[in-house]
Amino acid sequence: MVIMGNKLQLENKILKGTTTVGIKVNDGVVLAADRRASAGFFVANKMVRKVLYITDKIGITTAGSVADLQFIYDVLKNIYHYNSITKYGPISIKGIATRLANVLSATKYFPYIVQILIGGYDDQPRLFNLDYLGDITEENYVATGSGSPVAMGVLEDEYNPKMTLDEAADLAKRAVFSAIKRDSFTGTGVIVAKIHSKGHEELEFYLNKKV
Repeated sequence: MVIMGNKLQLENKILKGTTTVGIKVNDGVVLAADRRASAGFFVANKMVRKVLYITDKIGITTAGSVADLQFIYDVLKNIYHYNSITKYGPISIKGIATRLANVLSATKYFPYIVQILIGGYDDQPRLFNLDYLGDITEENYVATGSGSPVAMGVLEDEYNPKMTLDEAADLAKRAVFSAIKRDSFTGTGVIVAKIHSKGHEELEFYLNKKV
């Protein structure tokens, strides 16, 4: 793996092996991801969890190196819980995303190989996309990973900010399923999380029951 001097080559390695989707609407955020883990062209695991939760109202999707993602997930939980027990109180979703962007930017010459979506509901729905260099953007809808060109086409065609949370969940599911049908690194099924002002709900879908 080339760490310095060839950003494109490193990005190609990072983005292989998954499809994740985030959608923000008026009443919440949807996060979705497939369940296949790949090692090159080998299917290493068919039932990987790529949607995780920091709190009941804040979730992330993960893509990249498993070890790095596990570490970053712990960092995010520590950031949230540390702030919760200090005089500053609970940190906002934007605050968590900004803190993580600072961590990733500080280590960009020896980066954590991750691509992360952070979404949830504090005083309003928020959705952020972060790459391994610490670049951060707030999005209404976004797709990452090897299947993202296919998934993004579905999102571009059908996204409407006025759609309901259930409609957004259905759109996210169909976007990931489209990637499963066309991208060999994406597969098995889809986890869809609907995050709203009262918490989150999680759904699972599969092209067939045999995994």
